[in-house]
Amino acid sequence: MSETETQEPVALRDRIANGAFLAVMGLARLLPYERRIPAMGYLFSHVLAPLAGWRQRIRANLAMARPDLSEAEIRRLTRAVPDNAGRSLAETYSANEFTDRVRASDPLTGPGLPALEEAAATGRPVILAAAHFGNYDAMRAALAARDWPVGALYRPMNNEAFNRHYIPALNSISQPMFPRGRAGLAAMLRFLKGGGMLALGFDQFDDHGVELRFFGLPTKTVLTPAELALRYDALILPVAGVRQPDGLSFKVEVGAPIPHSDPETMMQALNDHLEGLVRAHMEQWFWVHRRWKRRG
Repeated sequence: MSETETQEPVALRDRIANGAFLAVMGLARLLPYERRIPAMGYLFSHVLAPLAGWRQRIRANLAMARPDLSEAEIRRLTRAVPDNAGRSLAETYSANEFTDRVRASDPLTGPGLPALEEAAATGRPVILAAAHFGNYDAMRAALAARDWPVGALYRPMNNEAFNRHYIPALNSISQPMFPRGRAGLAAMLRFLKGGGMLALGFDQFDDHGVELRFFGLPTKTVLTPAELALRYDALILPVAGVRQPDGLSFKVEVGAPIPHSDPETMMQALNDHLEGLVRAHMEQWFWVHRRWKRRG
């Protein structure tokens, strides 16, 4: 891979952080899968989240979006949200065991599945509107299990030492992966035009987006998924890997296709769908994001 072929100098701080992560992940791999995943969730919830200030960020976002929640529920979420994040990262670094479990369960379900199957059969381009919810990679693994060409756009981490193992871990779940940048975007568009299924995120604040609403609050939302669907006559629908109560298995829910209209209307429909999903599974969305950021 081009990201790993060029070994650029890495700052000492990044090397230390990367070394600490590899040491933790190495110890976690000594555990059987059924204990490794919850162990990493516990580590994120009880060690990383307090150190990184995640609990305060989660509280601040919940105060804006869900002021109706009780203090007991807020405390639960300040621990459950990082727990899900830790589990998801451990699953990414347990690719063979993780993907084997997803493949064996064939977890695809939901009202949009027939449309997705038809698009796969006819070679119609597909935009999979994905969010930082549950485990995004469960969706990629489930689609790849059906031999569907699913690609994804990603942003390389700032820590180059981390990228050298993180990007191969992502690729081990499904390919192709397209890095942000001119070359990656060009390859991504060729893939989409050729009838590929492309997963694109839409749930983070975007300075270049338009102001739409999420949980009734204004927030800038990227229009790219809808714009690409209109440009290439692609099916566009929301997809999410929903973690099940056992903490290890998933249902990959395929939402109903979003009708083509204008980008703002289409993306608001995706925001509304995600809000409903988050309300049903509050601990599975990454409440650490500054989704309702304000400039000036």
